[in-house]
Amino acid sequence: MDDPVVPDGAEVTDSADHPGSPDGFQRLWTPHRMAYVRGEKPTSDHGEGCPFCAAPDRTDSEGLIVHRGEHCYVVLNLFPYNPGHMLVCPYRHVPLYLDLHEAETAEFTALTKAALQAVQTASDPAGVNIGMNQGEVAGAGVAVHLHQHIVPRWGGDMNFLPIVAQTKALPMLLEDVRRQLVDAWPSTGAATESAC
Repeated sequence: MDDPVVPDGAEVTDSADHPGSPDGFQRLWTPHRMAYVRGEKPTSDHGEGCPFCAAPDRTDSEGLIVHRGEHCYVVLNLFPYNPGHMLVCPYRHVPLYLDLHEAETAEFTALTKAALQAVQTASDPAGVNIGMNQGEVAGAGVAVHLHQHIVPRWGGDMNFLPIVAQTKALPMLLEDVRRQLVDAWPSTGAATESAC
């Protein structure tokens, strides 16, 4: 009987610990995603509990910031559906689109258009999903801080891994994607690297 496949660093010393015969499947171990699976939901309070309040306080690279505006910013999703999955967020900690004031709404829309142009230039997707989930019941992972998703799509980007293994294979590192999008950001709203 073949030894069961185990993650690096794990050790199987007794086959009695793992009864039955191996199933023949290879495993793609992604323990870094446990932070997402087990993560506490941010509270309604502004601060470290909210990832969208914390990101702008970091450097662009550490915070995965693609562009900073006056009222809103664009950040890569830490757990993307596809490479180039961006989020447009107001700096202000508000949960609903209706909570934005006029200047925030105008910049939120302008940054959405600029992000679409940047992802088109950077990776020429076959399509793009744009949307926001208002409230946990609507699917918002961070319901307390408004954010809009921009998800580039390609034919065949949904394969068996997310369906069968709840795993997403991503061909690019987040920093490489961030740099590519920063470089492709439209010149009318050119991104500047943050010094913080």
